[in-house]
Amino acid sequence: MGLVVGRSVLRSDGAAKAAGTARYVADLARPGMLHARTIRSAIPCGEVTRIRLDFDRAGFTIVDARDIPGRNVISLVADDQPCLADGVVRHVAEPVLLLAHEDRERLIEAEVRIEYRPGTAVLDPAASGRAFKTVSIAKGDLAAGFRRADFVVEGEYRTGHQEHLYIEPNGMLAVPENGGVTIIGSMQCPYYVHRALTALLGLAPDKVRVAQAETGGAFGGKEDYPSMIAGHAALVALKSGRPVKLVYDRAEDLLATTKRHPSVVRHRTGVTRDGRITAMDIEVLLDGGAYCTLSPVVLSRGCLHATGPYRCDHVRVTGRVVMTNSPPNGAFRGFGAPQTLFAAEVHVERIAETLGLDPVRVRAVNALRPGDTTATGQVLGEDTAALDVLRAAARRSGFARKRRAYRGTHRGIGLALFFHGAGFTGNGELHLQSKASLELTPRGARVLVSSTEMGQGQRTVHAQIVAEALGVPYEAVEVAVADTAVVPDSGPTVASRTTMIVGGLLRDCAVEMRRRLGRLSPAAYLRRHGPLVVTRQYAPPPNQEWDEDSYRGSAYGSYGWACDVIEVERDPVTEEIRPIRVTAAHEVGRALNPLAVRGQIEGGTAQGLGYALLEEVVLRGGAMANAQFTNYVVPTTLDIPPLDVLILEKPYAHGPFGAKGVGEMPIDGVAPAVVNAIRSLGVDLREIPATPERVMGAPEIGGLGRATDGSSAPGRSGRGQGTRGQGRGTGRRGWNPGASDAGAPKTRARSR
Repeated sequence: MGLVVGRSVLRSDGAAKAAGTARYVADLARPGMLHARTIRSAIPCGEVTRIRLDFDRAGFTIVDARDIPGRNVISLVADDQPCLADGVVRHVAEPVLLLAHEDRERLIEAEVRIEYRPGTAVLDPAASGRAFKTVSIAKGDLAAGFRRADFVVEGEYRTGHQEHLYIEPNGMLAVPENGGVTIIGSMQCPYYVHRALTALLGLAPDKVRVAQAETGGAFGGKEDYPSMIAGHAALVALKSGRPVKLVYDRAEDLLATTKRHPSVVRHRTGVTRDGRITAMDIEVLLDGGAYCTLSPVVLSRGCLHATGPYRCDHVRVTGRVVMTNSPPNGAFRGFGAPQTLFAAEVHVERIAETLGLDPVRVRAVNALRPGDTTATGQVLGEDTAALDVLRAAARRSGFARKRRAYRGTHRGIGLALFFHGAGFTGNGELHLQSKASLELTPRGARVLVSSTEMGQGQRTVHAQIVAEALGVPYEAVEVAVADTAVVPDSGPTVASRTTMIVGGLLRDCAVEMRRRLGRLSPAAYLRRHGPLVVTRQYAPPPNQEWDEDSYRGSAYGSYGWACDVIEVERDPVTEEIRPIRVTAAHEVGRALNPLAVRGQIEGGTAQGLGYALLEEVVLRGGAMANAQFTNYVVPTTLDIPPLDVLILEKPYAHGPFGAKGVGEMPIDGVAPAVVNAIRSLGVDLREIPATPERVMGAPEIGGLGRATDGSSAPGRSGRGQGTRGQGRGTGRRGWNPGASDAGAPKTRARSR
């Protein structure tokens, strides 16, 4: 046990938040400040023909696209999204006009009418002719893999939108000063906002300053969209010459901001009688919404996790993320992996059913092991722990015993095995070239990074890492506010990278600082030598290579591994599914702060239960029709069952003190574990959320027999849609997964 690492020290931000003294953007004010409001489109696509301002304009500042001094884009992956629509709109709630006034009541009462020439909206991703990105991953010989199979199991799986629902809505304060602008607000990525503003405003980088206010939750929803809000506030501030605050109410935040990408994932898998996977053919379709945002990298991660944590020599994964005339979708905890892992784990459950085998056994036979290669050819290291978490969760939950005991009752139990790559995909970390600095103080040190605290405990864990490596008490380490005028660019606070990547840089800074101090105390060093700042820049681990064009090589430096077992109860009258117990085994490399790790697992699990069972974004005409708490339902503390969390550790050689990322992984496995528990009740559900209406309308699964020879596949009765014998089948809605190159296995289990 180290001095600080491995201990659940008190969170550095806890006291202020508990006492209510932490200052969020809504708490901030400046003399002469204006309040701003966004006027938005009401149709999914078309031309703006007229804007009528039906109010007294005295005291108002009005901004449209003509007032943008730089480029009218929100600069990110692709510069396709305007800051303000300029004559054309592509989704409901697209920003068209900005108003500001010092009197909020007058601002709210100001009436604006926009007239349009409507276009033809594309709202079904399957009908879209425009792809933001396509991905293709290939390994081995797919046809040969299918020829080795005794059975081919096919299936289609669907997930919907999910709203982040951070406790604090989006907001920004813009202050014109020093010939430029200062932005203070709720965000994850200060340097993303900084780069977007320099392009939008046409200002030199030193004329734009971005600082994080206390941030009340994010979950990916404050990665890219804050650049839009900051741009709006800055434009009004520069035109008016006064400070401007723009804070969304909950309805606007729900209506306008990004969500999790809906998905359709289709699997075609070859398996032998004893459960070994011989071939995987997977197709992924994501709905990106009207603009690109972060869709290409969401698709990339989704496709890289689409196989699940399973070994297979013959794999093909193809993916597309397409444009529709709905509000853009973007980053959300898990970042594409929850969608594809949902499909993978429900499909593996169906493979076990088809073969009449125990679902734990099928997963154990196929689970990735040290030395195995992934679909991209990455050789996995000794910290690979798929079997460890599977066995720990199955044993701790009493999975086999309960599965037998629950048969014929209204209770079910399901399991999901999953993994999550930590850090940016492929060469992403190399392109970021992240920096971290450590400044010596009389008591210890001050952390200088652009990583943001948003409730996950970043400030605390970074201070722990520095204290351990520098050999000073935890209380002697300060963490600076994420302010682009003060801290270097450490990369975005996303992708489960903040502890593993940025924390690793801080550890290296602290080791070097300790070497320079020698036997001197910090105060003595400062008196003798003056200020000391140590900076380190990211360098990839040895032998980590990635080819972006071919999708070959090491997609991630390391992976976390986890297994969820979830028990549910079904109401025989209402068909409501209620979770009654969760067992979650997570391997995280090293738990630097066990309480914080447990909190991440518990929080991600709760969010996953909402995704699985309750949270449904209803779109009508491209607009969210349930943009309020009354009918967008999320779990409360009363809805969360007992959570039994097991933390396993297999240290990662290149993480600080062995740590990997942990923040995203907990949401990945909840939905498939829930749906697999529902399957154990005889309900063939392949779409989430598992609302009572969907459960009621899903086919029933009849008796499942064991396949004892090659003459037939297990049959299904009731409302089931499988067939016996030699059927080929091409899935739903005209999808053809390439059956012509698959050879002819002895028996095929056909399913939609």
